[in-house]
Amino acid sequence: MKRHAGAPGSGPGSVRIIGGTWRGRRLSVPASEVRPSADRVRETLFNWLQPRLPGARCLDLFAGTGALGFEALSRGARQAVLVERDPAVFTHLQEMRVRLAAEHAEILRYDAQAWLAATPATPYDIVFVDPPFGAAFADDVLTLLARGWVAVEGVVYVEAPAAPTLPPGWAVLKQGRTRQVVYSLVALAAADTAKD
Repeated sequence: MKRHAGAPGSGPGSVRIIGGTWRGRRLSVPASEVRPSADRVRETLFNWLQPRLPGARCLDLFAGTGALGFEALSRGARQAVLVERDPAVFTHLQEMRVRLAAEHAEILRYDAQAWLAATPATPYDIVFVDPPFGAAFADDVLTLLARGWVAVEGVVYVEAPAAPTLPPGWAVLKQGRTRQVVYSLVALAAADTAKD
């Protein structure tokens, strides 16, 4: 999810799920400040992730519309935990969960960084890091994730205005860019050759 200071009502009214069980279903955008990742970027991302998704445990930090977490479930992920601190957006995510009957989605209302710092690490197979647009803390989130939140062969997707600075021992598996963002799939270097 991204938040930006655009004019009220300037964001899209909905974002669609691109593939899987809920293909074509639309998730409404909860507020004008939430700007979901572009369809083209999400399509590229999920092409990258497709071999890893069946049965995966996913963590969607800064969940926003929930487009990444719900798309992962639509394509076969076993579980998705969506973390969102904004109370109105959190409520909206709960409504989307009910609308989709997404029983394997867990919606948590927390600040993502505080949650990662305070909660005992449980490794996830896929982690989505798409913080508010312009925020400069994606690197800090990666440092927190490196403390055991990511499974041995797990990956982290990062979408930010600039390429991330990786924790020691991590590597970029795939990367792309648009005019506004750099989107990267990163992992422990040992996972570089696993499930490419």
